[in-house]
Amino acid sequence: MKLGISGTGMIVADLMQTYDSLPIEKTMLLGTERSREKAERLAQDHGFAQVLYDYDELLASDIDTVYVALPNHLHYAFAKKALEAGKHAIIEKPICSNPQELESLMALSEERHLMVIEAMTIPYTPTFQKIQEHLQDLGKLRIVSLNYSQYSHRYDAFKAGTILPAFDVHKSGGALMDLNVYNISLLVNLFGAPEQVRYQANIERGIDTSGVVSLDYGSFQAAAIAAKDCKAPVMNTFQGDEGVLEIAKPVNQMTEFTIERNDGTKEEIAAGVGIHRMSYEFREFIRMVDEGDYAEMQRRLSASYAVSKIMYEARQDADIVFDADAA
Repeated sequence: MKLGISGTGMIVADLMQTYDSLPIEKTMLLGTERSREKAERLAQDHGFAQVLYDYDELLASDIDTVYVALPNHLHYAFAKKALEAGKHAIIEKPICSNPQELESLMALSEERHLMVIEAMTIPYTPTFQKIQEHLQDLGKLRIVSLNYSQYSHRYDAFKAGTILPAFDVHKSGGALMDLNVYNISLLVNLFGAPEQVRYQANIERGIDTSGVVSLDYGSFQAAAIAAKDCKAPVMNTFQGDEGVLEIAKPVNQMTEFTIERNDGTKEEIAAGVGIHRMSYEFREFIRMVDEGDYAEMQRRLSASYAVSKIMYEARQDADIVFDADAA
């Protein structure tokens, strides 16, 4: 892979923790004048081939894949332009502001025979695979509760009148898109799409600062909770009639879980401890691009599309409207 990274924010810094271990042939970075010092330092620290400040120049280079690591509302436009330039697109979560944008990218991907992949760590991790194996230990599943609540310092700014992208309805922000996307992605990758979606949200200035998504799966019920305006101990549970599976970390960071059966026996299961969570997804992205594995890309993309539809339905239920919805 010859990679072009678009963005210099927190998620790119996170990727850099495992970047040097990845089999990437060449990397170029797109920065802005405001981020010039950070961009140049990243490039120097990790041996990037070049830092550019014009997206057209990046797309005219010999990179084959663009990693779109920008605020939510920019994902679609940057990915679309990458595909039009003949580049594969890896897009940070949430992949698009709404399913309509994603449908457009999917059509373009098929037309140009290029890849569109969401950088959602969860389904690539060995912990996820272990959960899949052990769900049967719980008997008949009845209730799933996932809670990712962390107080954001950006909420302090929001209350003071400064609206940053994470809380900006015009930039596809909010707790659903920022945090609950992880919970919903785990549910979709395990169980597929639910029969019904409801969203009870706390809304300020048109954006959800926290909320609960209720997902009716027919045979069981799920609650996906996320908050940026308050915090809570992280606890995620899968409750069956024969036992409970507990994850004591946000699901995008999970490396172990516990199964406690009704007979009192308890089992602790760990997988991937000590390995950066983004390592798994990027190794698979590189393999998919190198081998041209479009079948796997389509399988992964179908899950991303299902998540996007659920979040759109949730926003509709809570009357949260993004600028991108009118496009």
